[in-house]
Amino acid sequence: MQEHHLFEYAVIRIVPRVEREEFLNVGVILYCKPLQFLQTMFTVDEERLKIFAGYLDMTALCEHLNVFEKICNGDTAAGEIAKLDMASRFRWLTATRSTIVQTSKTHPGLCSNAKETLTKLHAQLVLTPQKEI
Repeated sequence: MQEHHLFEYAVIRIVPRVEREEFLNVGVILYCKPLQFLQTMFTVDEERLKIFAGYLDMTALCEHLNVFEKICNGDTAAGEIAKLDMASRFRWLTATRSTIVQTSKTHPGLCSNAKETLTKLHAQLVLTPQKEI
């Protein structure tokens, strides 16, 4: 039987107009301390974003998301935040902010394989179209 480890994750969202609180999910960030795992996975569906907020600069948006990835990886080219320990980087990335790129509140779970869990969450929360009620 595989051991299960506590992990935390948050959904990465694009919020073009913060005052309207409308968003599109574009990624997931997952942290698992016991497995020393901190990664993000994102997919930018430019067609959907253009329909939702055609005025966004897609290049700048992708650059912001790439910085998330660099910080997760501890890439010092991303600045001082990337030099922090893994838990501090996760907390900084998931801190409440009022910008175009935001994260949801963090959610806990148990996993035996953090990479598989990240891939599954990404598929469920970002890639799967939501059904209309």
